[in-house]
Amino acid sequence: MTVDFGSGIGRVTDDSRHAAETTRFLATKLNERFWSEAKERGAELITPAQLIGELGIAEMEVVGITGTNGKTTTAAAIYSLLLDLGYNAALQGTRGLFINDEKVEEKSLTTPPSLATIAHIWEAGKRGAEFFVMEVSSHAIEQNRIDGIEFALKIHTNVTSDHLDYHGSIEAYRAVKSSFFQDDVKKLVNRDEEILKFNPKNAYSYGIENPATYKVMAYTLGGGVSGVLKHFETVVPFETPLQGHFNLYNITAAIAAVHILTNEDLGDICEVAEHFGGVAGRMERVSEDPLIIVDFAHTEDGIKQVLDSLKEKEIRVVLGAGGDRDRSKRPKMGRAAASIAKKVYLTSDNPRSEDPSAIIEEMAAGIKEKEKVEKFVDRREAIARAIEELEAGEALLVLGKGDETWQEINGEKIPFDDREVIREILATR
Repeated sequence: MTVDFGSGIGRVTDDSRHAAETTRFLATKLNERFWSEAKERGAELITPAQLIGELGIAEMEVVGITGTNGKTTTAAAIYSLLLDLGYNAALQGTRGLFINDEKVEEKSLTTPPSLATIAHIWEAGKRGAEFFVMEVSSHAIEQNRIDGIEFALKIHTNVTSDHLDYHGSIEAYRAVKSSFFQDDVKKLVNRDEEILKFNPKNAYSYGIENPATYKVMAYTLGGGVSGVLKHFETVVPFETPLQGHFNLYNITAAIAAVHILTNEDLGDICEVAEHFGGVAGRMERVSEDPLIIVDFAHTEDGIKQVLDSLKEKEIRVVLGAGGDRDRSKRPKMGRAAASIAKKVYLTSDNPRSEDPSAIIEEMAAGIKEKEKVEKFVDRREAIARAIEELEAGEALLVLGKGDETWQEINGEKIPFDDREVIREILATR
């Protein structure tokens, strides 16, 4: 990637092939082996911290959210609340880059490489943004993709098992997440989860079960997430159209974060929370009758949380697992789905270079109740069968891909949107 930052700073690249006397090279942990080549091409090396300093964006209020689940929804909620309160804000994450309610870039990595993030913060600043809200992945922490960024607030959602193909063990994964919270920066942690290790200086907390700086005193989940939030002596109600117990944590974290960042009246923040309807592909109701919901859940914990949110209904689940990713979680995903669902339709997600049948068998290996399982390599066929067998009063959850509009198979991205497929099938009934 090469970015022209204009007068005074000029062109900066993170690709040594584009380095030159007129194009400086951003030196990061990920491209260290190319530093000498960039120098040979006559480029000046610059660190992320130096570039941020030269751009004058160090004063931007950057908010970083990390966790296995909930990053996208919590980040989007913070961004939405800030906008509704009259602030200018930007959002970077899985769904792309948004600045002041405008989509500027399409989807990318959860946390892009350093140069892309710095360029996004710079662009947000030019457009008058006061806050820059970003998702922070464990890969980005481990690979120093957030080096040089001074955070105004760091937020922890949860830590469950994921990405063990990369980190090697759950202990190593937890250690990487915890490392994000070791400095003196303001931090907001989930008090109901004891796994995270953090520096207690400037630490705030939120929770439902345990005492916290922002404590949910009472809540209901019927017809949306609503509750009563207590912050010291202040007690205020909040109500949202979000679904599921896990979203109670997400919206509480968002309300608390905005209160810490802005010091606005907590009641005013809770009032605008009512406007946040969630994120596309996250507990998205594609059909009401029959009830069919699409969600991005692709970990054992994420699947349990989504199914628990509909535990008053009989549930059928369409489930796949991504190829070329953490294989150890596949049987756990299958087990989590079958432990609650009436029936599980195992199918393809993004198989990438793997045999989809082999992935399906690895998910099936975690399920004892074999009578609950039906297997389909073709994802459309799996969704069609699930809809065909759906009985009155039951709910269908189609999990794993969320709002993705393609399937990645053998290096090719083939158009496929769960939501559109569901609508097409329903239209032929």
